[in-house]
Amino acid sequence: MSSVCYPAIHRVFACVLIVGLAACSSQPSWVKTGSTEFHQDDETAFYGVGAVAGVKNAPLAWEVAENRARAELARHLETYTAYLMRDYAAATGTGSIEKVTEEQDIERAIKTFTARTLHGVRPVDRYYNEDETSYYVLVKLPFEQVKTELERDPTLPSGLRSHIKQHAEEAFKRLEQEEAEREQEE
Repeated sequence: MSSVCYPAIHRVFACVLIVGLAACSSQPSWVKTGSTEFHQDDETAFYGVGAVAGVKNAPLAWEVAENRARAELARHLETYTAYLMRDYAAATGTGSIEKVTEEQDIERAIKTFTARTLHGVRPVDRYYNEDETSYYVLVKLPFEQVKTELERDPTLPSGLRSHIKQHAEEAFKRLEQEEAEREQEE
């Protein structure tokens, strides 16, 4: 009778081990979601995700991923974009519609630049994907810290500063309401 129980125990143990290992190796949702702002654990915050692949030096890879996450967060808060488009078109003919020569040249150039000092950004999670040899870091900047930074920013006119703070708070409240409504629908 005891020989019959051991295979059953081994099967149960193997299933528990497989499920446990699968849960440990699953990718966090923030890896796919990327940088965003959302409300979690009774705190509204901005999040940045950084990644690096193919770096064999693990401490260096973690540092690069964290720096990229900070840069991604800064990019979402402030980005200068310069856009240039040149469009040239010409049609030349000799009197007959069949003998018209057309030419066109379209150029587009976009340049983005971000430079921002961020205080209070801290890493909150890390993930290593062994299959891709990719390192991921999630950083967080609490919304209260963003408001403090706006108050300190000497480049913003005071009227614009208060307008941004007021509307940002309203936007987060609307986002929370939409999330609550979506959860009720599911």
